[in-house]
Amino acid sequence: MEQIKVMTVCGTRPEAIKLAPVIKKLEQEAKIKSILTVTGQHRQLLDQVLALFELEPDYDLAVMKEEQSLSGLTARILTKLDQILSQEEPDLVLVHGDTTTTFVASLTAFYHQLKVGHVEAGLRTYDKYAPYPEEMNRHLTGVLADFHFAPTVKSRANLVAENIVEEQIFVTGNTVIDALLETVNPEYQFTNQQLRKLDFSKRVLLFTCHRRENFGQPMVDIFKAIRRVVEQNSEVEVVFPVHLNPEVKGLAADILEDVERIHLIGPLDYQPFVNLMARSYLIVTDSGGIQEEAPSLNKPVLVLREVTERQEAVETGAIKLIGTASEQIINQINQLLTDQQQYHQMAQAKNPYGDGQASQRIVRKILDLFVN
Repeated sequence: MEQIKVMTVCGTRPEAIKLAPVIKKLEQEAKIKSILTVTGQHRQLLDQVLALFELEPDYDLAVMKEEQSLSGLTARILTKLDQILSQEEPDLVLVHGDTTTTFVASLTAFYHQLKVGHVEAGLRTYDKYAPYPEEMNRHLTGVLADFHFAPTVKSRANLVAENIVEEQIFVTGNTVIDALLETVNPEYQFTNQQLRKLDFSKRVLLFTCHRRENFGQPMVDIFKAIRRVVEQNSEVEVVFPVHLNPEVKGLAADILEDVERIHLIGPLDYQPFVNLMARSYLIVTDSGGIQEEAPSLNKPVLVLREVTERQEAVETGAIKLIGTASEQIINQINQLLTDQQQYHQMAQAKNPYGDGQASQRIVRKILDLFVN
């Protein structure tokens, strides 16, 4: 029996997390030869996820450099992946989401006239610089892709509005829920000493902040707001896994380092991070993926952005956009700390991102498209 050859390409931690359950399903199918190529756009963070899900890359482009520019990263991925696609000639190149790896892998596959499948297709803010560069990465990937695995009906509608052929769009749910449900464990024991000492019967606020568009004054305002919330609420503890970017680390040290009940820790692997989410009272973040994960854990999310591509979660009430102005952040956090009715409305909002079976649906559709 001739196998169809599916090459999955990923480069960052979020991509690897969301593609891991898909890759596992691909590997279980006798009719599919699964090839995993990693670009190493993130290095240490990517390797942690590969180890957690026991994934062994067939190719590692190792493109990461200190202080890399987007242009340089793009050129290195394009050049190195070009050689591999010439050698392997897969039937399908599978990419995820909105990273530089996603767009460049799709472009390189197009140059080789290979089919492209886009997982988590159709997310849009319609602001080319928010988030940057992700919004344009996913737009451009959408133009290049042959098959679009949309997580929600709204994502599908975005693609239809852009004149994508409807028969090439498949609503699957979001694979992040598959990964999340496999990883959260009530019995999980933290190895980080600061987390081991935390009393989770108190109100533990999980805080993350790293987006490029928040660099500079917005991030200063955000950090000052978090400091004020802790000073005003004696029962609140904040855990901030600080991003490795020097700009984020420097500001965090200047504004938050010496504040009692604010715990600055290093970046967490996926497994401890999602278990920390599950035990937190409230999440304040500018992340994209957390907006999808937290509703499955019944955790309200306040989003430090003006716009979001996860509009479904806003509409169900699971997340709330609060921007980056200090007073607005303080008011919104304090409201959820004091208004139990509003807190429970957000915590119990329906998760619009699926049932944990998205990966199975994607692999079945690939088999339908290429085999059956």
